[in-house]
Parts: sequence; structure tokens; C-alpha cells
Amino acid sequence: MTVKLHSPEGMFQPVPYRHVSVATGTRHVHVAGQIARDADGRPVAPGDLTGQTGHALRNAARGLAGAGATFDDVVRMRFFVTGWSPDMMDAFLAGIDAVAAELGIPQPLPPVSLIGVDYLFEPDVLVEVEAYAILD
Repeated sequence: MTVKLHSPEGMFQPVPYRHVSVATGTRHVHVAGQIARDADGRPVAPGDLTGQTGHALRNAARGLAGAGATFDDVVRMRFFVTGWSPDMMDAFLAGIDAVAAELGIPQPLPPVSLIGVDYLFEPDVLVEVEAYAILD
């Protein structure tokens, strides 16, 4: 495996992700921000942060697979969530939990950032996820 995930002693715990990833390899895979749209561009799970998070991760998995990667190769993920407030955390994490086993998403997650934004691509988009992986 080219990716090692860990959280050094003294870093804030518990969190649902690892603080550090170390990767070796020569092929870098960058999956652009994925949202809850089907293959025809139709919105999935309108108004549902949990559902949109899960579907955005499914789309990220498709992007990774297209490059020959999986979530085991991911060294960093970045989420953008509209109108973020801490009371949204349970719904957000439920979206990850709902697809983690299906998609092979490591638990705890690789290093991850969650960034609150005013708006995204379209008014109905609640969450967007980017993934960065290393292969070979």
C-alpha cells in the first residue's frame, strides 16, 4: 500500500479522521469536487445533507475508479458544505457512514477538511467533496 494514515501522539482526539497521511508513488489522482448528481446531471436527494453526502462520495469513488484508485489510495479529502453549522455534523457524518462499507472508505477517514461555504455549484447543492490519491 502506498498510503499510511496515522495520528501522532499529542494531536487532538478523538476525531473521525487521521491527522496525517504519508504516501509514496508517482501517479497523483485528483478528483474534482463531486456533488449529488446522477449520470444525467439530475439532482439526487434534494434538501437532504445525509443523502447528498453519500451520493457525492459515490461519485468520488467513480472518479477514483476511473483512474484505477480506491479510497485506500486517498491521502486527503476536502468537503464543502453550504450554510454550515455544528448542528449539521450528525447528518453529515451519517452520509459518510451510510456508504463507507459500500465504497471501502477507511474508518477513521484519511485527513479531511470540512469547509463551510455560502453556496456551491447550484442552489440545490448542499455538499461537494474532493479526493486526492497517490498510486504506484
